[in-house]
Amino acid sequence: MKNWKTSVTGHNFVMSYSGGKDSTLALYKAMQTGEATLLISRLRKEDSLAGAHGVSREILQAQADSMNLSLFTFSTDWTGYRAGLISSLEKAKKMGAEVFVTGDIDLPEHKCWHEQLVEEVGLQLSIPLWQYERKKAVQEFLELGFISKIVSIDCTKGMKESDLGKILTPTYIKELEERGIDCCGEAGEFHTIVLDGPIFHTPLKVREGNIFHMDNHLCLELELLS
Repeated sequence: MKNWKTSVTGHNFVMSYSGGKDSTLALYKAMQTGEATLLISRLRKEDSLAGAHGVSREILQAQADSMNLSLFTFSTDWTGYRAGLISSLEKAKKMGAEVFVTGDIDLPEHKCWHEQLVEEVGLQLSIPLWQYERKKAVQEFLELGFISKIVSIDCTKGMKESDLGKILTPTYIKELEERGIDCCGEAGEFHTIVLDGPIFHTPLKVREGNIFHMDNHLCLELELLS
């Protein structure tokens, strides 16, 4: 059995950070036993928005600032993602990172793509939420006091436009389950952005803007307020 859940203990780490709930919970867990060196995030080459979440770099930077962490972003399409990530990890290694942390839950133990990456760069791999029961991950996230808002949905997977902007709560999670939707959104049903929590020194204040299409997702524009 891999030691991906505990391999960050006592080490400096770089975190692949999306700004969402799973990524933030994994970061929280890694920070309990390791030291964060850098957050890295991929921006879409065509519009500079973050991955499938559709939020701006400004939002990601505000999250990093609230956690007193450094953020490095790289802009690419999917064809250049691997090369961009390797370059980012090499940068983090030069800054002292020893471990690469991700917020994944469902990954195969063998022939894991992330493991191939860290071997190439010379880092260890840590996946704090690996093999977590999905509902447990969401419940723990909420019990810790994290606040997150739904900013991206896939309407082909049971989500509705009215779900955009919803705050994750136990009541809302129950509603999603009753609609047959995975409460963790692991099949890409929805994506969140975290606004506050135990590792945030100040909450993010945002204003909701327009709803727009991004690939097969509907996304909610967020404006950062001072």
